[in-house]
Amino acid sequence: MEDLGCSAAGLPGPEAAVPAVPAAPSLVDRYFTRWYKADVKGKPCEDHCVLQHSNRICVITLAGSHPVLQSGKTIQSISYQISTNCSRLQNKVSGKFKRGAQFLTELAPLCKIHCSDGEEYTISSCIRGRLMEVNENILHRPSLLQEKPSTEGYIAVVLPKFEESKSITEGLLTQQQYEEVVVKRNNAAATP
Repeated sequence: MEDLGCSAAGLPGPEAAVPAVPAAPSLVDRYFTRWYKADVKGKPCEDHCVLQHSNRICVITLAGSHPVLQSGKTIQSISYQISTNCSRLQNKVSGKFKRGAQFLTELAPLCKIHCSDGEEYTISSCIRGRLMEVNENILHRPSLLQEKPSTEGYIAVVLPKFEESKSITEGLLTQQQYEEVVVKRNNAAATP
């Protein structure tokens, strides 16, 4: 009997090549388009990400190059208290027309992140729309922000006006444009 490169049980022998299975795209990559805002409010490297779903809902997260996500940073606390009179936790949305939702501009602050090294970062909306919800889980587990920034560690969910849903991405960067910005930034930092 000739050897076909298989073991007695009909399974491939050790010398048989097993084809590589391509990794399935993540839930975020499958259903959302990533948009980026680099150097928010002129602060270097403070980049935010907007995950836009086809139903126009947007999820605000930190971009991978944000200082909070860099190694060595420890989040001490997160606060949705924007000013003495404004807390994003007081946002109460109800009904079909989303009554009670706070309206946000592109530069509206969503939360403040306080790190153990004394640094404070203000996370902005980056888009105009109604605040649907904030992620209260990160108040109790700030590490979610660093461990799973695009999923469980999101900052907030914003719903743009229907008539503005196509134009909200003006001024935001595509994934490729953002990667080019990060490469240029890294090259500039590497050269003396």
